[in-house]
Amino acid sequence: MEEIRKPFQGVKNIIRFNWHFYAMAIGLVLFLAFVAIIVQDPLRVLLIISAAVVLASTIISLLVSLYIYDLSGLYKFKWIDSLPTDQLILNIHAGFDETSALLQSRFKSAELVAMDFYDSDKHTEVSIKRARAAYPPYPNTKHAKTNALNLPNESVDKIFVLLAAHEIRDEAERVLFFKELARILKPAGLIYVTEHLRDIPNFLAFNLGFFHFYSKSAWLRTFRQANICLQQEIKLTPFLSTFTLHKNGTAP
Repeated sequence: MEEIRKPFQGVKNIIRFNWHFYAMAIGLVLFLAFVAIIVQDPLRVLLIISAAVVLASTIISLLVSLYIYDLSGLYKFKWIDSLPTDQLILNIHAGFDETSALLQSRFKSAELVAMDFYDSDKHTEVSIKRARAAYPPYPNTKHAKTNALNLPNESVDKIFVLLAAHEIRDEAERVLFFKELARILKPAGLIYVTEHLRDIPNFLAFNLGFFHFYSKSAWLRTFRQANICLQQEIKLTPFLSTFTLHKNGTAP
């Protein structure tokens, strides 16, 4: 079978789509090193330490990304059961889809529908625009609004929202989104939400970038307000949580 995901694809894409951040980091390190040459102690020592911190932070974030997206087995999806009763699987993303083909390969007997809630007015990150230009959408991907998923009530067996839900920055909108997921989910269906959390491991890995994520308590509050229950939390790595969810009152 043809390999869908290439070696080191994750970290390569991070550099490719966010090269401006790494260019700025390298430029800052070089600037600090240059200034350190022409000044005297103790300012020189401070500048050298600052350059080392910026460089180390950048390298650590790339190494952690390599571990998460290329070495951890995240995209093999062996942590999810493939059942013969699965008929319809929904994969929802926010403009960049690198999982639908992988999920279809994992759940061969099911129909997979890909949905994209990307909104160019709300999602202005240049990295998403670069990713959309580099990768064609999955065949027959449907565009959707977060508060209106065009699928019938109780029609979906499994729903995947992988590294995408945090792009819904407004909390009320996130609640409406998860209410929509609950509406279209079958009584015995499951929702899988994978996210970085605003916690210590992600702060150590991504520094101030961890503010782009939400805390576990914030996610649990969203699920509770959407009348969705947490079945379990899967930690494939210290930096990622996958929340397995079901409808309130329909625990397997």
